[in-house]
Amino acid sequence: MSTTRIHRYFIKEIAVPTGLGLLIFTFVLLMGRILKLVEMVINKGVPFSETAKLFAYLLPAFLVITLPLALLLGILLGFGRLSTDSEIVALKSSGVSLYGMMKPVIALALLVCAATGVLTLFLEPAGNSAFRNQVFQIAMNRASVGIQPRVFNEEFDGLVLYANELDERRGVMEGVFISDERVGSTPSVILAQRGRVISQRDIQTLTMRLENGTIHRQPTGEGQSTYQIIAFDTYDINLNMGQQLPSAGNRRIKDSELTNAQILEARQKASSPAERKSYTVELHKRFILPLAPLVFALIGVPLGIQSHRSGRGGGFTLALVIFLIYYLLLSLAETLAIEGGLSPVPTLWLPTFLFMAGGAYLLHLAALERRLAWLDRLLEIPLRMKRRLGRKESPS
Repeated sequence: MSTTRIHRYFIKEIAVPTGLGLLIFTFVLLMGRILKLVEMVINKGVPFSETAKLFAYLLPAFLVITLPLALLLGILLGFGRLSTDSEIVALKSSGVSLYGMMKPVIALALLVCAATGVLTLFLEPAGNSAFRNQVFQIAMNRASVGIQPRVFNEEFDGLVLYANELDERRGVMEGVFISDERVGSTPSVILAQRGRVISQRDIQTLTMRLENGTIHRQPTGEGQSTYQIIAFDTYDINLNMGQQLPSAGNRRIKDSELTNAQILEARQKASSPAERKSYTVELHKRFILPLAPLVFALIGVPLGIQSHRSGRGGGFTLALVIFLIYYLLLSLAETLAIEGGLSPVPTLWLPTFLFMAGGAYLLHLAALERRLAWLDRLLEIPLRMKRRLGRKESPS
């Protein structure tokens, strides 16, 4: 068998479970958002096409996580199957070393690294920004078309809105009644002759502008017996369309929405060391995450060869454990860099370098055909649990 054919064979063994894992993991992550987005279609009257756009904008952020995890699962299952069928031994006996088998794996890992890099550096920031803008557009449309005359509207957080008449063409309401309970200690009732919803796209806020009305307040605190009536010619109320749309006081664009050039510019103009450090952490994360597939390739091959006795369930569990440990260490490093006062660059890169060094060491041991006793004991845990459950379920 030629070397090229062997490499294609390895890629096929890894690519199939990787593709299935990618679909499963991405679907699982999307499930957390599906219920909220489906509710927007059914209960809020949002068109399905606009909701589908939200799914598309969320996808890059999810693929940054699921692509490396799916590759790790594919390597563990692929090499586990080859080891179970003694194909690894047969290839070694025919002169193909473990390092030679690594060539197609590394090539596939570098391809996934490139795809993840495109996601973290370009598509994910663009998707985050587009998602936020789309949510605001949906909220604005809901505010303009969801208000019906002579119907109590509870779409706005902490507000109940009633309009006696509505001119749909101009968007002007007549005979407006509003119950405002956003400030619990001083709830108020607002009466106005007319009102209309104004959207400010530059700062992404919705404002209801009322004209010729009064505000009625009765403080509910202890010892408060006054009743306030405030007349106004014009009065603006900031509207919050729920958790999907942040409040007006929290409108700063998130670091994850900025392009690389915007992060560099913002870091230079940062007014405080903490803000400058936050931009530095975000920028380095975008270069660290694309290295995860290469890290998982170095770790996955030796562990896949040794974990063949645990079956596919063991490979799936092992992939999740490695993935969680790596990303928990990255999250810890990010926290230490931002809040712990540590230098961002070495702190953020340390988990990746440690995993790379550990993967290279495991690969060296696998090339020498040395088994890892601790891994055997770890993989025997689920097998023992299955045996105990089987004994309990079997009739006495």
